[in-house]
Amino acid sequence: MSSFRSIQVVNVRWFNATAWYGLELARLLNAAGHESRVVALADTETFAKAEEMGLRPLAMPLNAKNPLEFPGLIRDMGRLVRAFRPDVVNCHRGESFLFWGLLKGMGGYALVRTRGDQRLPKGNLPNRILHTRVADAVVATNSVMARHFAEKMRVPAERLHMILGGVDTERFRFDPEGRVEVRARYGFTDDECVVGLLGRFDLVKGQRETIAALAKLVGEGVRNIRLLLLGFSTATLQEEVEAWIREAGMERYVTITGKVPDVTACLSALDVGVVASLWSETIARAALEIMACGRPLVSTSVGVMPDLLPASALVAPGDVDALAGVLRRAATDEAWRRGLAGHCSERIMSLRDKDFLEQTLAVYAEAYRRRCSS
Repeated sequence: MSSFRSIQVVNVRWFNATAWYGLELARLLNAAGHESRVVALADTETFAKAEEMGLRPLAMPLNAKNPLEFPGLIRDMGRLVRAFRPDVVNCHRGESFLFWGLLKGMGGYALVRTRGDQRLPKGNLPNRILHTRVADAVVATNSVMARHFAEKMRVPAERLHMILGGVDTERFRFDPEGRVEVRARYGFTDDECVVGLLGRFDLVKGQRETIAALAKLVGEGVRNIRLLLLGFSTATLQEEVEAWIREAGMERYVTITGKVPDVTACLSALDVGVVASLWSETIARAALEIMACGRPLVSTSVGVMPDLLPASALVAPGDVDALAGVLRRAATDEAWRRGLAGHCSERIMSLRDKDFLEQTLAVYAEAYRRRCSS
């Protein structure tokens, strides 16, 4: 087909990486001439973000748990299918997946399930049937999830795909002038190694462990290192993060930016990026943005990160000593740091937003052919 009409089902309450993946995909599809509608939950961060992006989302109570609400929900879903006539329905969450499967016969669309959640799906018989017989394609956002679908869920290889997402390399690219301006803004000198962690303040993101690793390095005599926390209060308040900094005696070495308009310039100001998450990162938006700016990246070995980085740049989640070790190497071994930056720049060349779009369209085309021939 020359173009696809798709529904992106993004029933995620918070605007997390899963929601970003679905909304960004809808944006890319629309920009490329493929009409894509977003269905989301009313009065949520995701719905508001979809509106901000100009996606004209449609609200439905897709996460309803009361069986009395199901008939009305299915009726409204059916009306949308009849009015919009999608070629593909792409579910980014599982709550309404069954209902979209029930409507396939009437709608004639291909059903795609994208799994970007940190929880591995249960391998029970009903779930296996949904993923192997009802879904025309299954997309995993990392190799751990893909292996689980293949080995535990028994999804056939021809229906299973891995798409990590993509980054806008026109927006996120090294900005030399921005680097100079941001380093001057925060008082970083040329001989200081600036480590940056991009992410909302939340225990899962590992800010506390990164501060502890920094304190260990400073205590061992690495004094030319600084930490830039590009984040803001969410599940964890900034005041709590500031308390961690004081407890570690790192006030001189850590800077918090809060929300900033010039994220690309701030990332360009870094010498090393770090993803210190304790779990999750099944879709690593921040990692892709750091890598796209040409910055070397070290990380914990969670989620998709082993699909992005060499083993030498990975440490176990929550291991402060190991994190301090890899940060020490990044700060003091310039040749290794340059090599890692080269790896990140090369890896990002297959993770651009155009790659995200092309890979998804290939899955849609195959799923639609399978649907039409069944």
